[in-house]
Amino acid sequence: MTSPQRAVARTRPTSHRDDGKMSLPWARIDQIRVTVLIPAHNEAAQIAESIASLRAQSRIPDRVIVIADNCSDDTAGIARRLGAEVFVTVGNAHKKAGALNQVLDRLLHFLGPDDAILVMDADSALDRGFVQAGLEYLCTGRYAAVGGTFTGKDGGGFVGMLQRNEYARYARDVHRLDGKALVLTGTATIFRALTLQQVVAARRAGQLPGGAHVYDVRVLTEDNELTLAILHLRLRILAPKECTLTTEVMPTWRELFRQRLRWKRGALENLGDYGWTKVTWRYWGRQLLSLIGIVVLFLYLGTLVWSITATGGLRIQPVWAAVTVIFIVERVVTVRARGPRQMLLAGLLLVEMVFDVFLQIVQAKAFWEAAWHRERKW
Repeated sequence: MTSPQRAVARTRPTSHRDDGKMSLPWARIDQIRVTVLIPAHNEAAQIAESIASLRAQSRIPDRVIVIADNCSDDTAGIARRLGAEVFVTVGNAHKKAGALNQVLDRLLHFLGPDDAILVMDADSALDRGFVQAGLEYLCTGRYAAVGGTFTGKDGGGFVGMLQRNEYARYARDVHRLDGKALVLTGTATIFRALTLQQVVAARRAGQLPGGAHVYDVRVLTEDNELTLAILHLRLRILAPKECTLTTEVMPTWRELFRQRLRWKRGALENLGDYGWTKVTWRYWGRQLLSLIGIVVLFLYLGTLVWSITATGGLRIQPVWAAVTVIFIVERVVTVRARGPRQMLLAGLLLVEMVFDVFLQIVQAKAFWEAAWHRERKW
C-alpha cells in the first residue's frame, strides 16, 4: 500500500449531549473522505463482486484497500486489476483483526475528523445506497459508526435457506427498533476515523481492554468487542434500514456450527472482559434469556418424548400447545419479507424446529466452553 500523502489533521474535541451520550464533530457530506478496508483471505472467487458493489455506489468511496492476508490464491492480483490498492500482511497470526490492525496502525495517523473508514468483508456486496445513507447519518453528528443489515446470498441448499430466513428476521427486528442494533456487523460498517482514534487512545490509557490497536486480537468476535468499546466511550451507533447488503451463507451444517459457536462464545467472552456495566447489563440480560430459552426448548422436547414413550401417542398439554402456536405464528410473521413460499415453509413446525434446536445446541456448547475456560479457537 502506498503511504498516504494527506497531512495529519488536528482532532477536534467531542461534545456532550443532554442524554449523556457524546456527539462527534461533523462535516458536510461532500467534505468527507471515505476509505474502504476489505480484509481478504483467499477470496479470489468473491473479491470482484465486493469491489464492483463499491464502484456502483451512488456515493463512490475515495479509496479502496484490499488487505490480502496470508493468501495463496489470486485475491491480490484480481483486486489490483480492478483498481483497488492492495496491502499484503506480514506475519499476521491474528486473522481478520490482526490484518485490519496492520493497516489501521499506519493509516489512522493520516486521517482527521472529516475522514470515514468503511470496513467490509470480502464475501459481502453492498447495495447501491449504502455509503450515501451511512454518510448522511454520520453527518448529523449523532453517530460514531453506522452498520448495515444483511441478507444471505444464494446457495447452501436447505441450510442456506434457513440462514436467509434468519437474516431476514434479524433485519426486521433492527428496523422495528429504528436501527438500534446490538452489534456493528463485520459484514459492513462505516466508522468515523475519529471514533477509531478514540478507541485506540482509550485502550492505551487502560480505559478499555485489548492492546493499543483498534481491534482486540485476543477475542473471537472482534466486531462485537469493538461495538462494546465504542459504546463504553458513550458514543452512539446505528444500523439504519437504508444501509443494506448481501453476504455469504455457510454451505454446510458443520461450517455453520463452527461459525455460530465462534459468534456465541465470543460474545460471552467479550462480556466477561468488560464485566457488568451500564452498557453490558442489557447484553447480559440477553444471555440470560438465551439460557432460559435452552431450558424451555428442551423441556418442551422432553414432554413430547415422554408423551410418546409413556402413553404411546402424542398428547401435548395445553400450555405446550399454546407455546407451539405462538412459535409457529412468530416464525411465519417474521419471515414475511421473504415471500409467501418461505412463510408457508416457516409454518411447518418441523422445519423451523430443526434450526432452532441446532442453534440452541450451539448456544449450550458456547456456555459450556466459556464456563470451563476451554481454549479459544477461531
